Amino acid sequence: MIRVDDLHMHFGGIRAVNGASLEIAKGSITGLIGPNGAGKTTLFNVIAGHFAPTSGRVLLDGEDITGLAPHDLFAKGLLRTFQIAHEFSTLSVRDNLMMVPGSQSGERLWDAWFSGARVRQEEADIRAKADEVIEFLEISHVADELAGNLSGGQKKLLELGRTMMVDAKIVFLDEVGAGVNRTLLGTIGDAILRLNQERGYTFCMIEHDMEFISRLCDPVIVMAEGAVLAQGTAAEVKANEQVIEAYLGTGLKNKPGVAS
Repeated sequence: MIRVDDLHMHFGGIRAVNGASLEIAKGSITGLIGPNGAGKTTLFNVIAGHFAPTSGRVLLDGEDITGLAPHDLFAKGLLRTFQIAHEFSTLSVRDNLMMVPGSQSGERLWDAWFSGARVRQEEADIRAKADEVIEFLEISHVADELAGNLSGGQKKLLELGRTMMVDAKIVFLDEVGAGVNRTLLGTIGDAILRLNQERGYTFCMIEHDMEFISRLCDPVIVMAEGAVLAQGTAAEVKANEQVIEAYLGTGLKNKPGVAS
């Protein structure tokens, strides 16, 4: 579904992404891991249209989407979440979800004045969709709570719910587990698996929690110094000597007190 060809993103003399090439298969949950500074989030930002790359290409279903703006990619079904949730803190959980679908009739003054019945029906349909998402994510108990009052894990669930309000083809999750307690992390993981298995969502996720990655992701792609270092199952990359060196600065076999 996604193909990245020899992607470069330079900031002055800093090569944040340095010749990365990878593919994300339709229907997969692909993990993206690597040490801090490996270029993972910058890669996400380029794919999602927040940065135009220095060079290289990004393709979605064979279409060159390199440099397209985030709203154009949103319309094509490419969505991303952020490590720090971007909720509307003074709106309820339900209203946050209802804000997502674009081109709503009620946003146009003419329709609001002269097509009231159509606007009300559309709003009722969107509300029903939001309630379906809330039930799916098992957050009915906070449906009317202000989003700013949610816990970190609940905000991550809300971010995931927002991707469900449109016909997403692929969702990029940036450290969905960061700052989330283990119970809510399990709930988030269950929701991702169900969306993948029951609704055909494709995911690519940056994550540092290898237990979480191992549970959800196949394949796992490892980045280091702006490029792809390795790819395989979670077990394969955890046993890869180059990966161990990238994380620890030395090979596992040379690390005293660490079993291989």
